[in-house]
Amino acid sequence: MLQQINDLITQRRSFLIAAHERPDGDAVGSVLAFYHMLRGMGKDAVVYSQDPTPANYLFLPGSDRIVYELPPVETFEVAVVLDCGSLERVGAPAARIAEIPDLINIDHHVSNGGFGRISLIDPDASSTGELLFRLFRYANVPLTKEIATCLYAAILTDTGGFSYGNTRSSSLRAAAELVEAGADPQWISENIYESDPLERIRLLSVVLPTLNLEENGKIASVVVTQQALADAGALSEHTEGFVDLPRSIKGVKISILYAQMPDGRFKISLRSKGKKINVEPVARSLGGGGHVNAAGCRVSGTLTEVRKRVVEAIRMHIPEL
Repeated sequence: MLQQINDLITQRRSFLIAAHERPDGDAVGSVLAFYHMLRGMGKDAVVYSQDPTPANYLFLPGSDRIVYELPPVETFEVAVVLDCGSLERVGAPAARIAEIPDLINIDHHVSNGGFGRISLIDPDASSTGELLFRLFRYANVPLTKEIATCLYAAILTDTGGFSYGNTRSSSLRAAAELVEAGADPQWISENIYESDPLERIRLLSVVLPTLNLEENGKIASVVVTQQALADAGALSEHTEGFVDLPRSIKGVKISILYAQMPDGRFKISLRSKGKKINVEPVARSLGGGGHVNAAGCRVSGTLTEVRKRVVEAIRMHIPEL
């Protein structure tokens, strides 16, 4: 598969690069690393995102090159879709992107069914950034400081600062090589984790009182409503990381973030402790997907209705809880 991707990249000239809507660190770092790789080869490349880049990732080199309106798809020979469990995850223009002659799908979600002409999928990889590191090494791509910075940020964020269960020796070896190639761990961490806008802290003060414990303290959740965002003057991107707060409570096995979307639906983020508590089937049963310890979905209904459905799904798919 690595050779097939390398051959296609070598043979083609124009590329569209995209990741999932509401991009996180792995998505942003991966698309920018791929962009720098293609530009270094003299290729034409455009990075597209349906949604704005979160402010704490704007420091990544090349972030100013991301476009938020999809160019005419007939100008591209290859679409490179990164960190998406399905093509629909790129957002509204998914059908138009599917019209591009060749599509490369690189992802680490266990729910990925293998869309596209060429798929590189490894659920055991910590991140899409780690998969790209593997591809770049295979293809002898020079690890410039720009590429190293983007890939390090991708791996760092999807492993929770190298603390999640998906952190493997391969993740740490990749990070070490990226540091040797010019990635600055302190600078990257400060930009990502220590550059919060005041609005995010105000939002946190509104969200913490919503903390709710269920199932004898094994499930903990917090809620972010549209009203809470408005009251704090915050954006939906400012909720990133909120789902990890309930998980830090002793005795909690699963943490949940119920984040209300503008259309009234709730975006559900699930996190679990330990390799034996798999939340991916829970999310999949509700129309989503993800990984063993991190998954998500979107559910319609009132908060009471949504909470009931999610907890019932947890009981069904994780009876050992």
